Amino acid sequence: MGEPSPDIAVTVLGSGTCVPSLARGSCSILVETGGRQWLIDSGAGTLRRLLEAGTTIGRLSYLLYSHLHPDHTADLVPLLFATKYPDGITRSEPLTIVAGQGFADFLQGLRSVYGHWIDIGSEMLKVVEMSTAGSDHVRLAGADLHTAPVEHSPQSVAFRITGPAGRRLVYSGDTDRCESLVELARGVDLLICESAFPEGQKVRGHLTPALAGEIAARAGVRRLMLTHFYPACDQADIEGECRRTYAGPLILARDLMRISLG
Repeated sequence: MGEPSPDIAVTVLGSGTCVPSLARGSCSILVETGGRQWLIDSGAGTLRRLLEAGTTIGRLSYLLYSHLHPDHTADLVPLLFATKYPDGITRSEPLTIVAGQGFADFLQGLRSVYGHWIDIGSEMLKVVEMSTAGSDHVRLAGADLHTAPVEHSPQSVAFRITGPAGRRLVYSGDTDRCESLVELARGVDLLICESAFPEGQKVRGHLTPALAGEIAARAGVRRLMLTHFYPACDQADIEGECRRTYAGPLILARDLMRISLG
């Protein structure tokens, strides 16, 4: 008999930003739980990374968008276009997109530019908008999804996925220090947290390694993964900076890294 499947499996598809890098793609995480595949954000290069990770867009059940900036959404248009390609992907069930309030208008704007080329039909695409004013929750096939607004843009939300066996992960998306993320991540098995810039280069709306570590420590997470690295991070001691505020298990994300929970 083979090894049992983990409650939640995470593959880092992109650990970088929109700044071109041979080592790091734009933001994207693949989550597998409850027999379903979830794609969180789809920055440029995500579709190729999915193939390198051994899967295809036709196997995705859910797309989760933390916000609408291009380094998180750039491959949405190619994904929808590829789904329509005559010799491409055949879907057996609708694709569900979950995002903060304002996503439906964003999608309509894309349709006004690209027209029928990205229209896969209302019967094959569903959009669920989550509150950006407070915490929210939706039950999806295979897992529970909770969201909370975070400090970045008006549409920004963080996600918490709970697998069938109770394992939990949180994806911060882009954010500055905020209490809502601490509460959403309290006691989770894995916090995937942005750490865009090293100390001394703090940018509003983003975290440094020490600030991400502070959030993880306050939330009491079991493991912390730092991701969303701008190039300056690769020249800095990210682990050392995080260790000033966080003493627990720490992972520095790399593209195509895989983590199992449970």
